[in-house]
Amino acid sequence: LAEVGCAGRITAYSETPDNRLLVTLTGVSRFAIREELDVDTLYRQVVADFHPYAVDLVSDLGAGDVNRPALLKAFRDYLNANNMKADWDQVDAASTEVLVNTLSLLAPYPPEEKQALLEAPDLKTRADVLVALTEMALNRMGAGGKTRLQ
Repeated sequence: LAEVGCAGRITAYSETPDNRLLVTLTGVSRFAIREELDVDTLYRQVVADFHPYAVDLVSDLGAGDVNRPALLKAFRDYLNANNMKADWDQVDAASTEVLVNTLSLLAPYPPEEKQALLEAPDLKTRADVLVALTEMALNRMGAGGKTRLQ
């Protein structure tokens, strides 16, 4: 169990013909895990402390500190390396916060690296980590590896 999690709200769900539920969860705020509860449920429960991440509730906080051109370059390079396209009008219209957090969510990185993105103390750091991870992935791909968006 990681020390930091994210609370969210269900923004959409649908039932599939094979009786599964597809749930869309929108992140609201990160939290520090103070304690895991001893419960008999099929899911884990914790005592969450939202105080360290109260800034998550302030939209686009720190967006001006993000090197947006470097982020967009890494994104464009990744798409080009994988023969993928993006709607650049939509990308350009997205707020920096939405762009950083969406790319972090879609990034094809292992859980440890995704956790590092979640635990980044601010938007600038998250963007910097995302650019670094993407550049490392591109370097690995140059050595013959292939990665895909999740």
